[in-house]
Amino acid sequence: MSKFKKLDKKVKKLDIHDIQLTKLSVAAFVLLVLNLWPTAMSWVANIHWGWFLAATIIFAWRPLMKCCK
Repeated sequence: MSKFKKLDKKVKKLDIHDIQLTKLSVAAFVLLVLNLWPTAMSWVANIHWGWFLAATIIFAWRPLMKCCK
Protein backbone atom coordinates (compact mmCIF):
# COMPACT_ATOMS: atom_id res chain seq x y z
CA MET A 1 0.00 0.00 0.00
CA SER A 2 1.40 3.40 -0.91
CA LYS A 3 2.11 6.07 1.65
CA PHE A 4 -0.67 8.26 0.28
CA LYS A 5 -3.29 5.54 0.67
CA LYS A 6 -2.21 4.99 4.28
CA LEU A 7 -2.35 8.72 4.93
CA ASP A 8 -5.76 8.94 3.27
CA LYS A 9 -7.16 6.25 5.58
CA LYS A 10 -5.78 8.05 8.62
CA VAL A 11 -7.16 11.43 7.55
CA LYS A 12 -10.63 9.98 7.02
CA LYS A 13 -10.70 9.05 10.72
CA LEU A 14 -10.39 12.72 11.74
CA ASP A 15 -13.49 14.62 12.78
CA ILE A 16 -14.13 18.36 12.53
CA HIS A 17 -12.57 19.08 15.91
CA ASP A 18 -9.32 17.35 14.92
CA ILE A 19 -9.14 19.42 11.75
CA GLN A 20 -9.85 22.66 13.63
CA LEU A 21 -7.16 21.85 16.18
CA THR A 22 -4.71 21.14 13.36
CA LYS A 23 -5.45 24.54 11.84
CA LEU A 24 -4.98 26.25 15.19
CA SER A 25 -1.68 24.47 15.78
CA VAL A 26 -0.42 25.60 12.36
CA ALA A 27 -1.47 29.19 13.11
CA ALA A 28 0.28 29.04 16.48
CA PHE A 29 3.43 27.65 14.85
CA VAL A 30 3.44 30.47 12.28
CA LEU A 31 3.13 33.03 15.07
CA LEU A 32 5.99 31.31 16.92
CA VAL A 33 8.21 31.45 13.83
CA LEU A 34 7.37 35.12 13.31
CA ASN A 35 8.15 35.85 16.94
CA LEU A 36 11.46 33.95 17.00
CA TRP A 37 12.73 35.03 13.57
CA PRO A 38 12.79 38.85 13.23
CA THR A 39 13.58 38.72 9.49
CA ALA A 40 10.35 36.86 8.80
CA MET A 41 8.40 39.33 10.92
CA SER A 42 9.78 42.32 9.05
CA TRP A 43 9.02 40.61 5.72
CA VAL A 44 5.40 40.00 6.77
CA ALA A 45 5.07 43.55 8.05
CA ASN A 46 6.37 45.00 4.76
CA ILE A 47 4.14 42.96 2.43
CA HIS A 48 0.94 44.65 1.30
CA TRP A 49 -2.13 43.05 2.89
CA GLY A 50 -3.64 42.43 -0.54
CA TRP A 51 -1.12 39.67 -1.24
CA PHE A 52 -2.24 37.79 1.85
CA LEU A 53 -5.88 38.25 0.86
CA ALA A 54 -5.13 36.90 -2.63
CA ALA A 55 -3.29 33.90 -1.17
CA THR A 56 -6.21 33.22 1.17
CA ILE A 57 -8.71 33.26 -1.69
CA ILE A 58 -6.51 31.06 -3.91
CA PHE A 59 -5.86 28.48 -1.18
CA ALA A 60 -9.50 28.41 -0.01
CA TRP A 61 -11.06 28.19 -3.48
CA ARG A 62 -11.06 24.40 -3.95
CA PRO A 63 -12.24 23.47 -0.43
CA LEU A 64 -15.01 26.06 -0.60
CA MET A 65 -16.16 24.81 -4.00
CA LYS A 66 -16.27 21.22 -2.68
CA CYS A 67 -18.16 22.35 0.40
CA CYS A 68 -20.76 24.38 -1.48
CA LYS A 69 -21.66 21.70 -4.05
